[in-house]
Amino acid sequence: MTQPTLRYVNCLDATGLHRMAYWDWAGPGPDAPVLVCVHGLSRQGRDFDALARALSARWRVICPDVVGRGRSDWLRQPAGYQIPAYVSDMVALLARLDVEQVDWVGTSMGGLIGLSLASLPRPEGQASPIRRLVLNDVGPAIRFEALQRIGSYLGKAPRFASLDEGAAYLRGISEGFGPHSDAEWLALSAPLFREEAGQGGGWTLHYDPAIALPFAALTPELAAAGEAMLWAAYDRLSCPTLLIRGADSDLLGADTARAMTQRGPRARLVELAGVGHAPTLVHADQIAIVRDFLSP
Repeated sequence: MTQPTLRYVNCLDATGLHRMAYWDWAGPGPDAPVLVCVHGLSRQGRDFDALARALSARWRVICPDVVGRGRSDWLRQPAGYQIPAYVSDMVALLARLDVEQVDWVGTSMGGLIGLSLASLPRPEGQASPIRRLVLNDVGPAIRFEALQRIGSYLGKAPRFASLDEGAAYLRGISEGFGPHSDAEWLALSAPLFREEAGQGGGWTLHYDPAIALPFAALTPELAAAGEAMLWAAYDRLSCPTLLIRGADSDLLGADTARAMTQRGPRARLVELAGVGHAPTLVHADQIAIVRDFLSP
């Protein structure tokens, strides 16, 4: 079975340099178009293995581990775990890839990173760095109740005696992902864990618990201010945009999704029955939605 190559790029933060890891699915050749897939808040780039495997016959698929997650470095200052800093890291990644434009699939946080990158002001006549944008169950308005739900477990995962026990824990807090077979769920879960040496061993989630600190500081007032900025960014988008929404999502409301089809880039909306936050893009029907949108 095809596997990606793990690579790194140096990125700048307030204290110096950190390395961001990315998984490189080589594609059909050196001239293949590039697709960047960016994960949600506490996930990592291997979430996209099924999608990347399916699309790498046509695209070079790049799946970064956002800093603080997976194989990427942890920041020395947790205040740096913010969308603007992640966008800066992605600019460094695009420079490393040496491409003018990429297609972008972003789940939840990864969608906000893509939205922010695509909306950046640029010199007159210069195209957006994102050719086509897929926003997977995320938009400018995010329900605060969903943020509270995520905050209830972010950075608080215990140590597990086995990988299976850890996968079962994730399944319990990820009901919104929709139905998956045991094999599919284990494939989604295994890359998220690392086995600890010493201190009794066991398995822990492979992200910096400090990513929860900026998240915990979010108030309804700050969320409202952020929403206004995100709508302004969304309205600046010029690239074709696909919005995938889990019909049962507690993070992306149906009213927000409808508004996104009527303003800014007027996103094409696809809703998935029986799924909440967020679709995993593992199943063939979900992969086909992405492929059809990205294809010329």
